[in-house]
Amino acid sequence: MPELPEVESARQVLEKALDRTITDVDDTDEYVCRPHKPGEIAKALVGGRLTAAKRLGKTMWCETVTADGEPGPNLGVHLGMGGRIRITGPDGSRDSEYAGGLPKKSTEEKQKPEWDRVTFFFDDGGTFKLFDKRRLGRVRLEPDLDVLGPDAYEITREEFRERIGKGTAPIKARLLDQGAIAGVGNLLADETLWEAKLDPHTPSGELSTEQLDELRRVLRHATREAIKHGGVHTGEVIPHRKKDETCPRCGAPMEKGTVGSRTTWWCSAEQA
Repeated sequence: MPELPEVESARQVLEKALDRTITDVDDTDEYVCRPHKPGEIAKALVGGRLTAAKRLGKTMWCETVTADGEPGPNLGVHLGMGGRIRITGPDGSRDSEYAGGLPKKSTEEKQKPEWDRVTFFFDDGGTFKLFDKRRLGRVRLEPDLDVLGPDAYEITREEFRERIGKGTAPIKARLLDQGAIAGVGNLLADETLWEAKLDPHTPSGELSTEQLDELRRVLRHATREAIKHGGVHTGEVIPHRKKDETCPRCGAPMEKGTVGSRTTWWCSAEQA
């Protein structure tokens, strides 16, 4: 599932769609465009432009202006479990295509037209598409951002201490709570806790101020590296999250369990 780094990759690609006049929108997939009926998104945006690509955690949206230049509704775009943003240049050819989100799998079947769930057409001949084979992504107007905590990459030291360093929930579960901090998924949590040498079962409220500050620093580092290298799957410990693997740092066996209802891997020595 896309986590903050993959969504940031998609957001950067989405910037290629900015300031291009929208001439039509294929919003006929009622499930992906819920709660809107076919034509509602098109009615709100045709003639207007996307003006800014924003992200908060794993949530992405575009600010818009209408055909008469007035502020328009925010356009929310969610990648689901495996969606990608695909944008073509002015000539509309595949050779000019940019893509962002989860990396394309080498085993992925030939793409089918119906996997382009929502398409925006621009007056220069280009398009912006939500490609989603599994149909779990979503495009909607005015997404709700109030339920999300501060962005995991942008959160301040004071906010991190207040939101993460309290309660009895395991630290991994706390990191995964999108209302506390937005953007951390299962792989990023495991990578961060491994880098910090913290037991994922540790009650959040038992971490010292120094441990919380270090955890925030490590989280930012792990996020930055994942963005730089193409996704969370490039993390140092991620390839070792499987049976009979050892810690790439100390060589101790990797252990598997469940924390916060999520499959979790940790070093049996350094994170004990």
